[in-house]
Amino acid sequence: MTANSANSLSPAQLAKDHGLVPKKSLGQNFLFDMNITRKIVEYAGDISNTNIIEIGSGPGGLTIALNEVKPKSLSVIEYDDRAIGVAKEINEEIAAYNADALKLNLREIAPAPRAVIANLPYNISTKLLTNWLAYAQEFEFMILMFQKEVALRLVAEPNTSSYGRLSVITNYLCEAQILFDVPPEAFTPSPKVTSSIVLLRPRENPTPSVDIENLSKVTKAAFGQRRKMLRSSLRQIFPETEKTLTALNINSQSRAQELSIDEFCKLANHLHE
Repeated sequence: MTANSANSLSPAQLAKDHGLVPKKSLGQNFLFDMNITRKIVEYAGDISNTNIIEIGSGPGGLTIALNEVKPKSLSVIEYDDRAIGVAKEINEEIAAYNADALKLNLREIAPAPRAVIANLPYNISTKLLTNWLAYAQEFEFMILMFQKEVALRLVAEPNTSSYGRLSVITNYLCEAQILFDVPPEAFTPSPKVTSSIVLLRPRENPTPSVDIENLSKVTKAAFGQRRKMLRSSLRQIFPETEKTLTALNINSQSRAQELSIDEFCKLANHLHE
């Protein structure tokens, strides 16, 4: 594999060489600190037999760190065409796609076993994750950077302010863990918020068995009116709301944030009975 020496590459210099300046319209905040990008990659463990996909490679800080540990293959997806040359300078064998990650099926980018390691653009991070959760079991793991507020939603437990629809669906499908925080000053330009690195490991057999579309419908209804009691918020999908909740042994006066994932699954499985 033809690659530049790790010690000779600097993401700041690569950005300068390729005229790569952060664009606000693309939600770009560049991470030049190689200590942080190498720390992210360390959490992935041995990836020598894993096909890695990176989203939003930018000036190449994470790409360099990934290239150093020699994954089975490395693919980068970057909407900003200025950054494609950066990836190729790091290693000409990197598969670099100048594309919108929201429109791609990652199963078509790299074969299994595959994993995603990425500093996601803030403005599309939740949409990207939601897309990937639709086929979560196709990944070995995902290590992703989010705004800390979003990261807290991913790991939130019932009866907490961060617990919501994303919490339920993510934790039904994956084991979620915040690995560490990244301060605003680590980025150029500095965002107004702290970021967090999250590890998601898809569950082999999520239980109880449930149709994800039904789970999505139930959580959308419940959390769409999260301050209301379930007997009100679920009326649009369960005409006989009180009867349904009683049959499932769920308190009709509860609110969405009080329900466990298992209880949401019960509701989802009852949706078309």
